[in-house]
Amino acid sequence: MGTKVFIFSHKFRKSVQTPFGKETYLYWYEMMLLLRRFEEKAGQLYGMQKIRGFCHLYIGQEAVAAGTMTALRDDDNIITAYRDHGLAIAKGIPAKECMAELYGKATGCTKGKGGSMHFFSKEKRFFGGHGIVGGQIGLGAGIAFAEQYQDSDRATLCFFGDGAARQGMLHETFNMAVLWQLPVVFICENNHYAMGTSVERTSKVLDIYRLADAYDMPGDSVDGMSCEEVHKAIERAVRRARERGGPTFLEIKTYRYRGHSMSDPAKYRSKEELEEYKEKDPIDHVLKTILDNKWATEEQVEQINEKIRQEVEEAVQFAEESPWPDDDELYKDIYAEENYPYITD
Repeated sequence: MGTKVFIFSHKFRKSVQTPFGKETYLYWYEMMLLLRRFEEKAGQLYGMQKIRGFCHLYIGQEAVAAGTMTALRDDDNIITAYRDHGLAIAKGIPAKECMAELYGKATGCTKGKGGSMHFFSKEKRFFGGHGIVGGQIGLGAGIAFAEQYQDSDRATLCFFGDGAARQGMLHETFNMAVLWQLPVVFICENNHYAMGTSVERTSKVLDIYRLADAYDMPGDSVDGMSCEEVHKAIERAVRRARERGGPTFLEIKTYRYRGHSMSDPAKYRSKEELEEYKEKDPIDHVLKTILDNKWATEEQVEQINEKIRQEVEEAVQFAEESPWPDDDELYKDIYAEENYPYITD
């Protein structure tokens, strides 16, 4: 996955089969634990003002990232919204580069220019991190169109939240994607609240996946607290994309344990609701499966925990010690042409 914490390489992702076994569950556990610990540390550092600006944590939604990655190839594309840390790390961007980006340092995955909401890696085929609600939906279809035009068999996964499902961009893009049979999987990570507004207060249609029906697009609802169910749904949709079967819309129902962003106290939901979802914590579920099947001892699990703790601490140290961007970076990466003229006075 691009960081030393993982035992299993990208090669494993291409050969994994259902039903799932020891290697898959250990991979899921390590992956989700890294995402959880990274985000917890990011929240702590934000409180210390080491990280500034907007910061949207992925805590609680880790099964979506983990289950997705075991169903993909290295060269498949991902694009998402501003809650992007988890998917970026899962796609292979090293945790230290992600942490440096949160700090705004030159060694970050977007050279310190993007911050929390705009992670990007051409090498890992991770195309953002987008701050405009729903803006990435049209871009995701565009990436898929490029793959189709070049006659590749890559799949493109386009993630967005339940709030973005209300944007006009979604409907225009769905129509075009079906018409042209684009190899794209649209994924709504439905964590039930668009900022602080519940789905029930924004839509008569509570089963968001049914929006696909209007465009004769295959759609499905998925348990986003289950790595197993996420993997199976993504695997089906990606196979359809590779086989020129056109787009799919998946509503993956998940839950964020923290507020919308670091400035959100999340008072719009009850403690009972939060505790109910914490009982479905995907990390606990996967760990129980590992221990019940004796795929790892308590000591081995503790070794994994310690390894990930060290990985996150090393990421923080890397960010702390990295330099700030040079002033002349302000004029770079703006236009496609390196010598594009600009006004300097």
